[in-house]
Amino acid sequence: MIRRVGRPGLVGLAARTAVVAGTANAMENRQMNRRAAAAEQQQAAAAYQQQQMDQAAQAAVAAQAAAAPVPAPVAAAPAVDVTEQLLKLADLHNAGVLSDDEFAAAKAKLLG
Repeated sequence: MIRRVGRPGLVGLAARTAVVAGTANAMENRQMNRRAAAAEQQQAAAAYQQQQMDQAAQAAVAAQAAAAPVPAPVAAAPAVDVTEQLLKLADLHNAGVLSDDEFAAAKAKLLG
């Protein structure tokens, strides 16, 4: 057999080209996978940070609501003793201070 020294043959050149192209594709895929993994990791970190901020905001709102002063109960107006008022009206009517119509109107107003 005769062997050529120097340049490779057509099959050798094709094989070398295939190896180079395959290596380049593998390296490109590896780099794309690394970038995708880094992007996913950044998204997960951003989501975690947003979740932490939301929880902190909810805790602050809850703490503020818990610390808010409770309004003092409104003092109820003193209860009007209807019987006492009617007796006073009757006394005024009997004394002649109130007429029959005035007494009837005041009594109707008091009784609602």
